[in-house]
Amino acid sequence: MADRPVPVAEKRLMDVKLAELPSWIGKRDFTPNGILGSFRGGYNRYYNKYINVKKGGIGGVAMVLAGYVVLSYVWEYDHIKHDRWRKYH
Repeated sequence: MADRPVPVAEKRLMDVKLAELPSWIGKRDFTPNGILGSFRGGYNRYYNKYINVKKGGIGGVAMVLAGYVVLSYVWEYDHIKHDRWRKYH
């Protein structure tokens, strides 16, 4: 038996074709509850994939820490750049 086609609104972003993208974006829920629900779903997928596993390692926690380091560097880049020019003067 053939699989039934999945409606565009229920597809994940990586499964949406380029021609379907405008209609997929139009069917997203941009209310505060919808945005909160999407963040909650993303957190649950990340937690179940990397943290809540039987034979877990340090990979999931290391990704969060690496993301924090990169994000804090981006936030402080202007300050670091100005300090670099003042270093020898």
